[in-house]
Amino acid sequence: MPHAIRIHQAGGPEVLRWEEVLVPAPAAGEATIRHAAVGLNFIDVYHRTGLYPQIMPAGLGLEGAGVVEALGDGVTDLRVGDRVAYAGGPVGAYAEVRNIPAHRLLKLPDTISFETAAAMMLQGLTAAYLLRKTYRVQPGDAVLIHAAAGGVGLIACQWAKALGATVIGTVGSAAKGELAKAHGCGHVIDYSSENFSQRVREITGGEGVAVVYDGVGKDTFIGSLDSLRTMGMMVAYGNASGPVPPLDLLLLSQKGSLFVTRPTLMNYTAKRADLEALGAELFAMVGSGRVRIEVNQRYALKDAELAHRDLEARRTTGSTILLP
Repeated sequence: MPHAIRIHQAGGPEVLRWEEVLVPAPAAGEATIRHAAVGLNFIDVYHRTGLYPQIMPAGLGLEGAGVVEALGDGVTDLRVGDRVAYAGGPVGAYAEVRNIPAHRLLKLPDTISFETAAAMMLQGLTAAYLLRKTYRVQPGDAVLIHAAAGGVGLIACQWAKALGATVIGTVGSAAKGELAKAHGCGHVIDYSSENFSQRVREITGGEGVAVVYDGVGKDTFIGSLDSLRTMGMMVAYGNASGPVPPLDLLLLSQKGSLFVTRPTLMNYTAKRADLEALGAELFAMVGSGRVRIEVNQRYALKDAELAHRDLEARRTTGSTILLP
């Protein structure tokens, strides 16, 4: 029988269990995928800790790449043997083999490896919707990207630079700052030693940025609002430091008629056409070389507990994959 990581209760990394699982024949509309690589993302921590509750026992993981092994009734766009990748769920990617709705799968171009795909699908599609849909970055825009040396951050910095933006990024160490600079970040702020909103004002001549992409959450939220230009947009897409407290809407008017949104990839790719369009943009950016995907950490899938500990301790940079 194939194995998968399962949890039977919410908690710390120690709740992750490597177990045998039964994978039935795919139901109508499903495909059976044998994973070659699985992505690791901070949202996996939210599912593990119960911030995003699940019915127990549960799997983890929203992103993977592999080969189609079987097809359920009604699936006509795929064939057994196709190379595919997916992101955004349903939860359960931490598995050697799994069934998944076929409409969530994208065929991989031959130029993109399984490891690259597993490292980029969730983070890359997230960067795609943030930069091209939530706030459509224009040439000349100044943008602030928090956690610029993280998985989404490194992709978003490269992509925003390619779009002609002035890219400002925050990091937590000098080493991460150098990594962000090497991936398109024009101005790096170490928020462990600098007031990032003040530095943003200095860099932009007092105006502020058009948009803040903030996956950190509680620790950076108010400073992010203070970094925006009049009528700028705050995009709060993650909670790495904890959920943002309740917001007094009057604060938005006081700080310059600001916009705030809390988007999710699942909403932006709920329609098949939107998923395919964002996937095509991502594949084109990576295929052209304007966005480089670098796998900086690899763990055996059975060692997911160690991977989670390193992720939460901020010992990882860029993309991380789990190998079945």
